[in-house]
Amino acid sequence: MAEKHTILGGKIHVYKRPGSHVWQCSTYLAGKNRRVTTKEESLKRAKDFAEDWYLGLRGKQSRGEVVGEKTFAQAAEKFTEEYEVMTGGERNAKYVQDHQARLRNHLIPYFGRMGLSQIKTGTVQEYRMHRLDGEDDSRRPSRSTLHHEIVTLRQVLKTAARHGWLEHLPDISEPYRASAKISHRAWFSPEEYRQLYGATRENVKQSKGRPWRWAAEQLHDYVLFMANTGIRPDEANGLQYRDVSIVDDDATGETILEVEVRGKRGVGFCKSTTGAVRPFQRLTKRNKPQPSDLVFPANHKRQFNRLLDELGLKLDRDGNRRTAYSLRHTYICLRLMEGADIYQIAKNCRTSVEMIEKYYASHIRTNLDAAAINVRRKGKSAA
Repeated sequence: MAEKHTILGGKIHVYKRPGSHVWQCSTYLAGKNRRVTTKEESLKRAKDFAEDWYLGLRGKQSRGEVVGEKTFAQAAEKFTEEYEVMTGGERNAKYVQDHQARLRNHLIPYFGRMGLSQIKTGTVQEYRMHRLDGEDDSRRPSRSTLHHEIVTLRQVLKTAARHGWLEHLPDISEPYRASAKISHRAWFSPEEYRQLYGATRENVKQSKGRPWRWAAEQLHDYVLFMANTGIRPDEANGLQYRDVSIVDDDATGETILEVEVRGKRGVGFCKSTTGAVRPFQRLTKRNKPQPSDLVFPANHKRQFNRLLDELGLKLDRDGNRRTAYSLRHTYICLRLMEGADIYQIAKNCRTSVEMIEKYYASHIRTNLDAAAINVRRKGKSAA
């Protein structure tokens, strides 16, 4: 028969299994029987170990931690450790940093001490409400921001499941809203785009002889370059002079730029319109760069926003805020309006046809074929 003893008023049992030289201990806590070996042959030292072990479990319980299982913070640490190594060279460094920032700023402060089994569908919904409730309009996260946080949360839970720390992933899809309303991306119409680059050109003239002339010239060329290449702002921020070549295109006979783009989807290529050539030539002449120098070393955000405010172009008619990203949207929309092939635009912009159809083509009226829409059967006429 196994030898047994109890301590702390029966809360802990210390016992030996038949044929074993070391003592075991057990307790019932938080709805589960918990056992561990003391690795001690001395009964006195085994009792001391058992008491310390039990008090440690109680301490975790009082702090809101789930006893005996991995916490979200531990799973997040494992995800961060693995993700940066496993995606090395395949994901933009900024993308990896964004995951870490979401964990550090929002997810770990909220979920950190929770056991992984505690994170259920309702818990995630409570997190959404926590982020949206009690914040003023200026600080309330956008739908996109909150979506990215949930994506990071899902990645951590998938890491935990791979390591056997979580039996199954909870359903953390957003309830009540089956799909978001599809709205077009904020862009500049042809008239607004002419107004914008006319203003940046005038800004250069007015800054003649002043310390900020270089910044004004850079901004003017930035607007023209971005709207004639369609590259993303983060891609432009890392663009070097050696990534851009002036070439004579065989297919069109025009002089254009060929751009080697490094962005969130790795390395891709872009062919500009002819409108990007002169701005790039001015940038090269002005800056006399080395091949590895950045094409746009300065951040033009404040200057760009000031001009948009002065022109009344900061918001489009639907209240969407225009940013430097709107120059990419403008490029795509103008190409569609000129009748460019949607598949070729997708390849040139390193995106999908689905994305372009969803966010751009749906509101370009020149994509609608009136002859196909207004087809009539013969002999049918209005009364």
